[in-house]
Amino acid sequence: MALWLTVFAMGAVTYAIRLSLLGAIGRVQLPPLLVRGLRYVPPAVLTAIVAPELMLPGGTLDISWTNARLVAGALAALVAWRSRNVIWTGAAGMVALWGLTALLGG
Repeated sequence: MALWLTVFAMGAVTYAIRLSLLGAIGRVQLPPLLVRGLRYVPPAVLTAIVAPELMLPGGTLDISWTNARLVAGALAALVAWRSRNVIWTGAAGMVALWGLTALLGG
């Protein structure tokens, strides 16, 4: 019972925090410097999630051409830059990863 009460309480706290921030959006004027800085949060978070997966396969640093994940990620980044299409980026990255994994045996 204590577990479920804890889960419910944490869910309520999380919901209240998010609701309070969303409710304040129209009423509070953020400084321009903060607004400009907040634009960089999504790419920074995405990089923090993706970079370790690409460069640390198996927990060790591998930035060589034999790292299929890193090469596929670089190809996906190139496709994203050129096409600006999420579907093509994901498809190119996955096809490259599968092909390189089969080719390199990893």
